[in-house]
Amino acid sequence: MNWNGLRFTFEDVDAAPEISHYFTNFPSERDVGLAHHDGDEITAVAWLVFLPATNPGYGFVDAETPELCITTFDGHRGQGIGSALLTELISQARSRGLPGISLSVEDGNASRHLYERTGFEVVGRNQGSDTMYLALS
Repeated sequence: MNWNGLRFTFEDVDAAPEISHYFTNFPSERDVGLAHHDGDEITAVAWLVFLPATNPGYGFVDAETPELCITTFDGHRGQGIGSALLTELISQARSRGLPGISLSVEDGNASRHLYERTGFEVVGRNQGSDTMYLALS
């Protein structure tokens, strides 16, 4: 969420249902997540979370499509860690027979290039963000 400078504290995230639902009930039996470690330090995390139509995320497509959440922490960006996590999540989603993966990306977010390179396509628009989708079948 803080891809362009500090906008939210952990307390802000926990207090905002539209953000906290990405991790409050994670993992459910269908969700999957990965973390990259450098020794004891977690340098990046990525997960796919299924959200219901009654409580959709910013990149919601439908209840059968998980939404991607990914972050590489300060000091570890630009090293290919996020790309590696995304590649592995896509592989795991395919092996589970999922139809696709969705996400939301704000205008100006440099990660958009990663998503486009990986095959995500814009399928919707919400104010200053695009909903992107990667078909897996």
